[in-house]
Amino acid sequence: MNPLSDDGRSDRVTATIDGTAVEVRAGTTILQAYRDTGGDIPTLCFGDTITPKNACRLCVVDVEGSRALVPACSRPLEPEMVVRTRSERVDHARRMVLELLGSSVDLSLTEHVAEWNDEYGVDVGRYGHRAATVAEPVKIDNDLYVRDYSKCILCYQCVDACGEQWQQSFVIAIAGRGFDAHVSTENDVALPDSACVYCGNCIQVCPTGALMPTTEFDLRAAGAWDPERQSATETICGFCGVGCGLVLHVQDDRIVRVDSPADNPITHGNLCIKGRFGFQHVQHRPAEASDSPTEPPLDRQGSGQDGRAGE
Repeated sequence: MNPLSDDGRSDRVTATIDGTAVEVRAGTTILQAYRDTGGDIPTLCFGDTITPKNACRLCVVDVEGSRALVPACSRPLEPEMVVRTRSERVDHARRMVLELLGSSVDLSLTEHVAEWNDEYGVDVGRYGHRAATVAEPVKIDNDLYVRDYSKCILCYQCVDACGEQWQQSFVIAIAGRGFDAHVSTENDVALPDSACVYCGNCIQVCPTGALMPTTEFDLRAAGAWDPERQSATETICGFCGVGCGLVLHVQDDRIVRVDSPADNPITHGNLCIKGRFGFQHVQHRPAEASDSPTEPPLDRQGSGQDGRAGE
């Protein structure tokens, strides 16, 4: 808790962002302070429920007196700090990050990237067709969700959600170094052979679509995924008495994805396997192979007939 000043108010910090004076509670990050003014700074690895990792460096800003650009997502605003969210140096850094990621990672499902590429004059083909990529086959080794690490930017959010910040399962970690760094289970075993409890909280925090429910993956593969035809309804999970908040994404009278509000005071965006994946019983129709946790999915991307790879 912040100590109180003589006038009874919590400690406040006054600084300048883009020429405008702002006053915020001590400890507020530059990113949040700027968002409070109605502005925004591009971010990729930042999540509302995960402690910032400073991994993508897309949110860097200029701070007067600082030798290096600083990450807005984690740097607290300090008294009398002077911040510029746009400058030649900032734009160059963001353009470089987007070009490096765009040349090596599939960002086709990442929100706002196309807009940022236009805004910062990004040349996604700058490094040519011979540029190394993280492309690899889609991992389909369970019935509930799919892992497509060709879309992974190593933001660490899935690792933190699975580990010490929320689930405490510690099923995944970052393995390898340099360009070979990747998200891996222990000894790179398939999910069914790991300690995964299939809460799907990693899916919730993934910003690029590298982790995706099988229901969504199959619809996208069939060209039938259409957010314009979807509705989102908030409700309460009925499996137990905790009262977790759900957001049901419905397309054509069918639940196609379940999330939880990040600002929900009970779940903070987290669910268990039942809350996130146990919705077939409300569909009023037989569960199909593509979205049932009890039925094997259809053969996809060269996996076995039961949808499990490498068995």
